[in-house]
Amino acid sequence: MMKHFLLLLQVGLSFTTGAQDTTRISLLFAGDIMGHDSQIASAYNAATGQYDYTSCFAGMKPYIESADVAIGNLEVTLAGPPYKGYPQFSSPDALAVALRDVGFDVLVSANNHSVDRGRKGILRTIRVLDSLGIPHTGTFANEAARNNEYPLILNKNGFTLALLNYTYGTNGIPVPAPGMVNLIDTAQMRADIQKARQVNPDAIIVFMHWGNEYESLPTRGQRQLADHLCRLGADLVIGSHPHVLQPMEWRKDQNKLVVYSLGNFVSGQRKRYTDGGATVYTELMKIRYKPDSVITTIDSVGYFLQWVYRTEDEKRNYYMIPVPHAEKDIAAFRIKGATSQAAFKQFVADSRALYGKHNINVPEIAQIPPDSVVRFRIHVASTAPSNGGASVPALDEYHFYGIEPINDEFGTTLVIGNFSNAGSANVLCKKLIEAGHTARVVQYVGGRKRILRNRPED
Repeated sequence: MMKHFLLLLQVGLSFTTGAQDTTRISLLFAGDIMGHDSQIASAYNAATGQYDYTSCFAGMKPYIESADVAIGNLEVTLAGPPYKGYPQFSSPDALAVALRDVGFDVLVSANNHSVDRGRKGILRTIRVLDSLGIPHTGTFANEAARNNEYPLILNKNGFTLALLNYTYGTNGIPVPAPGMVNLIDTAQMRADIQKARQVNPDAIIVFMHWGNEYESLPTRGQRQLADHLCRLGADLVIGSHPHVLQPMEWRKDQNKLVVYSLGNFVSGQRKRYTDGGATVYTELMKIRYKPDSVITTIDSVGYFLQWVYRTEDEKRNYYMIPVPHAEKDIAAFRIKGATSQAAFKQFVADSRALYGKHNINVPEIAQIPPDSVVRFRIHVASTAPSNGGASVPALDEYHFYGIEPINDEFGTTLVIGNFSNAGSANVLCKKLIEAGHTARVVQYVGGRKRILRNRPED
């Protein structure tokens, strides 16, 4: 049995009046989320005696929230005090709180630091993430938990995603029983992917902790393992661990995406190549030709860079700087000091040089996520009236678009779809009304409800 998590997130889609329906989902992947001593010290508020990472991640929030599903690599334990960084990490719970609040939906936890604090580190990390409502995978309390919860199945408004996670090792520290950490084992991975395929997912995602640290190109072993995973059925292979960027390949002819390393999402490392990373953003498109004929493809892939700024004053605070925004409005981020400004420019130049030479079909995303995106969604009364005395059909046939319950001024309402234009929303709204449902098209601007339409436009 696999554990299913329902994350009620918006999914962008379009509606075709012909013989097929099309829906989309956007995915975001982030690299190594570290917790060095300097980061822990920066997050501490002496006045309150509490830790708070909110300001560190604030600049990234619009980017992470722009994706329907955001997944990151949690490369620390949440083992409780004493809080320490390298070599055996234990970060404050406030780090996980900030990751949730900034928009991360899922965290993977199988990496070389999974057992830094022994059995307590494994178990308490799991408990904290569970208490915060953050789905996670890669480490488990015991074998029964792994059997029940792995692969992690994510149901997102009409999409089913299977997420798997493995690491090359745990720094030579034995995994204390009964805890479990997923290690790279080709036979086990084959069995896990076969198990994932039994639920007929729209995509299988494998998050790998692999490769050599501080090397900008993947090893032969990484390439061979990526190819092997793709042959077994993985659709997206996402890599972490080197702490520097490595290339990305969108294999269009195979409908596969391989990212060898996303580098550091956030860390205290300041050496060249390690002081930033990349975040990859991809959209999957699912086309339904008829009820039993559905095809899912990778429709677009891009990346954007982020750099970690450590102030040069006595506070030594950390702030994540999204490169697309900073290059358009550098004053907004107030990167002070010639050394920091030079390091920012060097990281951007190095990253673009690497990706410009080695990426395959994965360009840089230059635009800033806008706060004024206009979308149209359909609000349906949760209790439908009768249609001329006849019973009103259930909404089962609309699950392809995703159905999300919300509470608004009309009480409990079911929200269907996330359309880019009013015309597509009106077509489906009219169909719902003709079936006897009370439905209306609602315009959202920047995620906020703005305009209610009591009937679809003619």
